[in-house]
Amino acid sequence: MIRPQYHFRRVGEDVHIWDVRGLIALADGLRVYDVPLRDIAEIDEPYWFDATDGVASCRAVMDHAQHVAAADLTYPVLLCAQGRVMDGMHRIMKAAAAGHTTISA
Repeated sequence: MIRPQYHFRRVGEDVHIWDVRGLIALADGLRVYDVPLRDIAEIDEPYWFDATDGVASCRAVMDHAQHVAAADLTYPVLLCAQGRVMDGMHRIMKAAAAGHTTISA
């Protein structure tokens, strides 16, 4: 059995939670397009280490660096209707580190 993978995002006073694998299934068949990395606001916002994720310890940063290095850019990222990241921040950071100006979404 495949376990759900949940993502949390604070929106004002609320915390939005979704099952990433469910979103991937729902997005199957949607048009994929290139999004400029400069349009992805989360690159310059707290994302992994906010009140819901805990402190950015060196070990936690290393863990995310390993996920970024292993990220597969052949899979499009998932954005909500407002262009906010719902899945794919490790891929976004890998693309940015490699000097890409866009990413598939």
